[in-house]
Amino acid sequence: MVKLRLRERETVQEAVRRFRKLVEHSGIKKEMRRREFYEKPSERRRRARRRAERKAKMSRLPPV
Repeated sequence: MVKLRLRERETVQEAVRRFRKLVEHSGIKKEMRRREFYEKPSERRRRARRRAERKAKMSRLPPV
C-alpha cells in the first residue's frame, strides 16, 4: 500500500506527481494492468517460456 503525507507548503499538483511516482515504483500499476483481464494458465506459461527463450537468445549473441 502506498501512503503519502502532504509536506509543508507542497501544492496538490506536486503531491499528485509524487504519488504517481510512488505508485509507479511500487509496481501497483503494472500489477493492475496484468490483472485487468483473465489470462489462462497455459497462456501465462507460454508467455514466460517465450520470455526465457528471448533472454537466452540475447545472452548468446556477441556484444555489439
